[in-house]
Amino acid sequence: MRVSWEELYERIGACERCGLRRGCTQTVPGEGDIHARLMCIGEGPGAEEDRLGRPFVGASGQLLDKMLAAIDLHREQVYIANIVKCRPPQNRQPSPEEAEACLPYLRAQVALIRPRVILLLGATAARNTIGPEVRITRDRGRWVERKGVWMMPTYHPSALLRTPSLKRDAWTDLQAVREKLRELEQEGERIVHDEA
Repeated sequence: MRVSWEELYERIGACERCGLRRGCTQTVPGEGDIHARLMCIGEGPGAEEDRLGRPFVGASGQLLDKMLAAIDLHREQVYIANIVKCRPPQNRQPSPEEAEACLPYLRAQVALIRPRVILLLGATAARNTIGPEVRITRDRGRWVERKGVWMMPTYHPSALLRTPSLKRDAWTDLQAVREKLRELEQEGERIVHDEA
């Protein structure tokens, strides 16, 4: 799907490819820097996100902001989106059919942003982006590279709120993301220097 940001947001707002749109207040396409080096992808909007039309603004969002700050990034410097753009009822996981219906929008966002690194927040994001075989407890912290984009699954902030003992592993993952961003930045500087 090759579209502009304006067209993409219009399509997301008018979408009825699955039943989720009928049960939510509004769509939550995503937000942030459309030229971001880092993109964060979660599962789907919750009640607060549905009310405000913004991703990750509840308790999980506050924790995500702190996680980003810990690696010297502000929310405005990344792009944050979800697998599905409409809130599933009772905050349940999106079904495979719902995720599949919404994935073209996410792919269009990735194509427009062209991030260098994608942080996949939770199992739903990882399975729908990397593949159905991903297991978050086994695969978190492992890099997967596709078409020049580095992706890493880690725990969803809501999992960290429920199980604080997971925070140590998530911190290790975030440090690896920070290092990867630095490494890619240095690579880019070397290429520019060599071309000059």
